[in-house]
Amino acid sequence: MIIKEAQFVESNTDFKKCPRTTLPEFAFIGRSNVGKSSLINMLAQHKKLAKTSSTPGKTQLINHFIINKAWYLVDLPGYGWAKVSKTLKAKWVKMTRDYLTQRQNLSCVFVLIDVRLEPQRVDVEFINWLGEKGIPFAIIFTKADKQKEEKSEEVINTWKSTLLGTWEELPPYFLSSAVKAIGKTEILGYIDSVYQTVKNE
Repeated sequence: MIIKEAQFVESNTDFKKCPRTTLPEFAFIGRSNVGKSSLINMLAQHKKLAKTSSTPGKTQLINHFIINKAWYLVDLPGYGWAKVSKTLKAKWVKMTRDYLTQRQNLSCVFVLIDVRLEPQRVDVEFINWLGEKGIPFAIIFTKADKQKEEKSEEVINTWKSTLLGTWEELPPYFLSSAVKAIGKTEILGYIDSVYQTVKNE
């Protein structure tokens, strides 16, 4: 798949206000400062499609982008925020979880994880929650350019062992770098395969 056209549509605080559409949606979420916006911009070949920031918690809304006039890319607020109030955190959690559990045309959630870090409790708990809710997802390990390939493989293998403690089968996963466009072809290819399956149902 090649993204030829990517356009911001709207931002919302409630899934009920999101675009009324039957087009497939692919959502991106991860712990704050995981490189989500940079990855989205890399995939879409658009430097400023999603706003990037060094400040965690930049994404505070459900952001919809229409891709090739065929499907939606959805940029969701992160999780695991360290510098926000409990009230705001609870608000973001409810907004995000309502979207993930009730958005009928959600086809896949991409969970972004910093490949430099050993499995973090907040990531493991979120992935297990997706499994419990039966929400289809895949994992994208980000920032592969920040360390040697051997170290990334070591962390991914640790993740596999961790997940196999509770999962019978591992979810699809990809290694990526927004800086070097690592994983771009594989991630877009996976989106295309899911898109084609959904379209033919």
